[in-house]
Amino acid sequence: MTGQQPYAVRFSAPAAKVLDTLPEHAEDTVWDVLDAAAADPWGFRQWNADADGEDVRYASVGQLSLTYWINRPLRRLSVLTITWLG
Repeated sequence: MTGQQPYAVRFSAPAAKVLDTLPEHAEDTVWDVLDAAAADPWGFRQWNADADGEDVRYASVGQLSLTYWINRPLRRLSVLTITWLG
């Protein structure tokens, strides 16, 4: 990180509902992924660059996948989906 504040994280209503139902270890993983994403939002490789644009990113760790949108002007990450295959 270049001395800038990390991006703030916001959850969509569907993502927040999923977060509330996750087991504790999966929720911890969500926050670990989001900590990394907030520090470097483009640090996760994108799966569909042409279809989604560079500001919609996917982060996947084990059985967990997150989709987030980077709001550059407001320096926010909006978590759109959380998928847990556990």
